[in-house]
Amino acid sequence: MILDALQLFGETLLDTMRDVAPIVIILIVFQVAVLRRRPPNIAGIVTGSVMVLLGLALFLIGLDQALFPIGETMARQLTEEAQSLAGAVRWEEYWLVYIFAAAIGFATTVAEPSLIAVGLKAEEVSGGAVSAWGLRIAVAFGVAAGVALGCFRIVTGTPLPFYIVGAYVIVILQTYLSNRTIVPLAYDSGGVTTSTVTVPVVAALGLGLAANVPGRSPLIDGFGLIAFASVFPIMSVLGYAISADWIGRWRRRNTRQEAEQ
Repeated sequence: MILDALQLFGETLLDTMRDVAPIVIILIVFQVAVLRRRPPNIAGIVTGSVMVLLGLALFLIGLDQALFPIGETMARQLTEEAQSLAGAVRWEEYWLVYIFAAAIGFATTVAEPSLIAVGLKAEEVSGGAVSAWGLRIAVAFGVAAGVALGCFRIVTGTPLPFYIVGAYVIVILQTYLSNRTIVPLAYDSGGVTTSTVTVPVVAALGLGLAANVPGRSPLIDGFGLIAFASVFPIMSVLGYAISADWIGRWRRRNTRQEAEQ
């Protein structure tokens, strides 16, 4: 058992080193041939690089051994429960799947390291005008809604482009209605959401659901949840900004009217 685990770790570590090698080569070439300067704190760089390699290897093993199986198992069990109740593919009987999808989308987004980093930087740059926690909650609600709707699409077998095109039409309209200071942050929020924690769980959920719903293909229907998890946070952040702006105007107008009276 221990030998098998060590062998798996060694193979994964070698694969990780091979994948990271092009990045290292590019950095070294630019540092030596273009900048022609000795890198500062070489010991720290080497130590950090080793930690990154070990962390990536362990993370990849964790994905394969834990996150993917958990997502697929939960999707299979929830699907079997819905089929035992309905006896056929009826989208309304899969409500447990939608609730689980929304919950897991919200939870993984709140724990997403890249979103935490962006939220902290946004709060720092804006001087507190943008709350890091508020941004994370707004994005998490967007991912929850998107993943739940994506699971509904898998169950019903409806075409993916209809949803994505419709979502981006709404995003374009929201962009014109929003304050231009929030638009870049909203667009970046959709990108950083689909990162190390969210993608494996959501992808496993989609593949597991498509594999267990009768008449659905994992290749055709199983993929696409990541697209929902990318576009719906943009909608939620822009919607939050528009709502906050309208509420602020309403309060200022009421305050001005009370002062005039």
